[in-house]
Amino acid sequence: MRYNQRHLTRWPTLKRAPQRCGWQVLILGLCAHGGDPGCTEEGICQLEFFPGIGEIQYEGPTSRNPMAFRYYNASEVVHGKPMKEWLRFSVAFWHTFRGDGSDPFGSATKAWPWEDASLDPMEMAFRRIRANFEFLRKLGVEYWCFHDRDIAPEGRDLAETNENLDKVVDLALDLQKQTGVRPLWGTAQLFKHPRYMHGAATSPQAGVFAYAAAQVKKAMEVTLRLGGLNYVFWGGREGYHTLRNTHLKTELDNLARFLRMAADYKRKIGFKGTLLIEPKPQEPTKHQYDWDAATTIGFLREHGLKNDFKLNIECNHATLSQHSCEHELQFSSSQGMLGNIDINTGDPQTGWDTDQFQISDPVEATLLMAVVLRQGGLAPGGFNFDAKLRRESTAVEDLFYAHIGGMDALARGLRNAARLLEQGEVDSVIQARYSSFDEGIGKDIVNGKVGFKELEKYALSHPDPIEDLPSAHAEKAEIVLSMYVQ
Repeated sequence: MRYNQRHLTRWPTLKRAPQRCGWQVLILGLCAHGGDPGCTEEGICQLEFFPGIGEIQYEGPTSRNPMAFRYYNASEVVHGKPMKEWLRFSVAFWHTFRGDGSDPFGSATKAWPWEDASLDPMEMAFRRIRANFEFLRKLGVEYWCFHDRDIAPEGRDLAETNENLDKVVDLALDLQKQTGVRPLWGTAQLFKHPRYMHGAATSPQAGVFAYAAAQVKKAMEVTLRLGGLNYVFWGGREGYHTLRNTHLKTELDNLARFLRMAADYKRKIGFKGTLLIEPKPQEPTKHQYDWDAATTIGFLREHGLKNDFKLNIECNHATLSQHSCEHELQFSSSQGMLGNIDINTGDPQTGWDTDQFQISDPVEATLLMAVVLRQGGLAPGGFNFDAKLRRESTAVEDLFYAHIGGMDALARGLRNAARLLEQGEVDSVIQARYSSFDEGIGKDIVNGKVGFKELEKYALSHPDPIEDLPSAHAEKAEIVLSMYVQ
């Protein structure tokens, strides 16, 4: 079915029509287990959450259709691999299906067709999961990401909460079998509930540490059960607001203990995926312990955890730490630690984490994709759209516009970066600048054949290098890069 504007409304409602339950309806995410409101007692199912929107097609760069891909062509081979293998896109469940437009300064603005406050929390959870799989199928994305508490509600105690999660995972497994979709990664939400007000792994209360460990244990288990490829740790409250009441070394040591336990449990349950840590400098705490890529890698090395973890770099977090996303990717990749990218961007005029879709900056997309191509890809990681609609974007089609725009931006960057690397013109500028280390004394430095004594002897017997110091040709490098951005 082609996209048709007249089928949509500003405040969309769930389109209904009588249809018997079957696998075709399951793929749309419309009907599932007993007790699920997707089916009546007679087996009659509700129809689509996104009526009037069919599977998004590739129409090429000249297309003027905002509900079609202009650059993302999943099967097109770029730099030796199909686009979809370079661009392992994932939809973030929390932003896409739980995002309601609220922010620190205002209440919700969105009324999604899968939300119904009159329903039991578990019935609502089922509806959101079905909407997720319909969206993934129509968008043509093969991965999704989730927090445990975003897909299933908390119960009266941890045991009931785990039962709730298992029931939702049962439904997700059914839908995954029909669609071939699987999680890029899962994670535990250790920051929203009041019990985590002082932190989770870094809480001063040992009981909270234990509860967080139990929650992560379960989240890792369901990620494995769903066939998840990675597992993420984001220290949302692993930090401090003031050092007046904080024993910093104890908190850092406990964080290391927690991560070591997680790595041990990963091996115990046979989870083959990558454990990822997501740096962020602040928000919601004043100072978080995983400030940026360099801080996080240093922490992992200090505690003997470098071989157990890689990094999940979020671009807007890089902005908050006063880095570019390119810098964080380059640094992580140079250390062999870049595992996944939460692809988004922020507003340079806004000092907080706005989580916007990266749509309109082809230079940025080209630079990011060049890093990914140089390291041979991100697998088993990928690009997760940890991004949300603007508060004033309230129609269901906006979810498609945002993801299509983000997918096209990176596909455009991929094409540019592939040309850039294949021509080698930019790399040659860099290589020429460091060519003095390819021969003579420079080669001896690289090979460890000289020390200070030998270098002093060399310096005393040669002219001051200022006499032959070459230009960096910085402007030329920018011009050469611009030649590849289309």
